[in-house]
Amino acid sequence: MLRVLIGINVLAMLAALVRAPRLADWASQYVELAAMVEPLLLINLGLLCLLRDILWRLPMRLGQTFVVALTSGVASALFFYVSTLGLLDFDGAMRAVLLTAAATALLLGYFELRSRAFSPAQTEARLAALNARIRPHFLFNSLNAVLSLIRARPQQAEAALEALSDLFRAAMRDPGELVSLADEIELGRQYLELENLRLGERLAVDWKIGTISMNLPIPPLMLQPLLENAVYHGIEPSPTGGTVSIEIEQSGDELRIAITNPTVGQAQHAVGNQIAVANIRERLALYYDLEARLETRVGKENYEVRIVLPCQRRHPPPR
Repeated sequence: MLRVLIGINVLAMLAALVRAPRLADWASQYVELAAMVEPLLLINLGLLCLLRDILWRLPMRLGQTFVVALTSGVASALFFYVSTLGLLDFDGAMRAVLLTAAATALLLGYFELRSRAFSPAQTEARLAALNARIRPHFLFNSLNAVLSLIRARPQQAEAALEALSDLFRAAMRDPGELVSLADEIELGRQYLELENLRLGERLAVDWKIGTISMNLPIPPLMLQPLLENAVYHGIEPSPTGGTVSIEIEQSGDELRIAITNPTVGQAQHAVGNQIAVANIRERLALYYDLEARLETRVGKENYEVRIVLPCQRRHPPPR
């Protein structure tokens, strides 16, 4: 919807530039065009939102034809009504309808080219490359911690190895497959338990999980890389350690995840953490496009990463 709004308004600005007799009249011409374009645009967007479940079931070309016919029909009704009021002549109304159909076809062509550029095969390959780029530094440290436990505490060492195997399986999971929020939280807990073997009382963890469905689907390996950075850059450099805080809540149709840690070694943290942050931000864009976002905030005493994503990811039905 955002791309449609921007695209149509850019086209209106270009049309105003062509129509304006002088450059100084460009703004006034755009305001006149916007008075006609914006109501039509909002009506069509509302109708398309209401009909999207039906449109997803149509073959692509038939769906595109239906969209062009719908926008042209709404434009015809609106502009011919305006012409009956004497505000627009018949030729002007016909011209407006043809421009509406042309603008719709142009945007549909753009969206088709964009979907081809982000085809499922290319998206899956990109996700696989991004997942492979996440380097689990904790594995080496955790293996060393397990080795130190084998003789003194063999049962704890066995449990730690089981947790490690779960983390390996998560890293090998299909990057295009969503996982439940419960699985991702459990993976994060297992990772923090492994780090607790190495850091002991220096690592404190504060989980704050609101009333939320644990079956919500989210992309894999969202929490663990950020928890790893929180430990590696926020807890490990500090002689006294600190607390990693994880807040997960649902606000309307959005799932909000916030991870906070102390800012010990802030310069090192700011550089080192960018790899995981950039990786997750790009993966969110591949999964959700503009519907998800990742934000960071560096304070005097803590560093926070906040992820916001939709609670439901809609898929077109298979054809």
